[in-house]
Amino acid sequence: MSKEKKNINTIENLEESSAEISSAAPEDSNQLTELQQALAAKTEECQGLNDRYLRLAAEFENYKRLAQRDQRDHVRYGNEQILKELLPVVDNLERAVKAAKDNGNNDGLVQGVDLTLKQLMGVLMKFGVQPVATVGQPFDPAAHHAVTSVESTQIAENHVVEEFQRGYRLHDRILRAAMVSVSTGSTQNSANGTDKIQDI
Repeated sequence: MSKEKKNINTIENLEESSAEISSAAPEDSNQLTELQQALAAKTEECQGLNDRYLRLAAEFENYKRLAQRDQRDHVRYGNEQILKELLPVVDNLERAVKAAKDNGNNDGLVQGVDLTLKQLMGVLMKFGVQPVATVGQPFDPAAHHAVTSVESTQIAENHVVEEFQRGYRLHDRILRAAMVSVSTGSTQNSANGTDKIQDI
């Protein structure tokens, strides 16, 4: 008897449970929908934050690269101003040596000035200063400053004929452009060129 009662209680309990489940089903469904919406919102928020993080990380990498480049340039070209200031000293020493040699004076003072000039040029070269190539080279407006143009039969057109003041570069930057004269070619070539044009 107690066994039957126990079974009845169990069946009744089952019926009550199923009734509770069926009444709770719409409420759970609403909760499930709300949870899914909240999850979708949080997923979208997480995606937005992740995208923002990736953008910030990329911007930081770009900033780091630019800062490193600026630091390298500062180390490489940090002494540019003082080297520019030394170039007139080199010019004056070169003029002194040239004037003394032109006058036929070859005494100890000239030799001393010449040695000083060579030593100064050695120091400049140690810091990356190199003279700009000029005579016979094609005219380069970035490295040459044209003061005049002359006719020349020996040097091709648009090539440097003479150097008035030496130019210098620091690594790959121009410290000072060379002052030069540029060839316009020979008058015979230009006359022949006009004759050819007239013949055509």
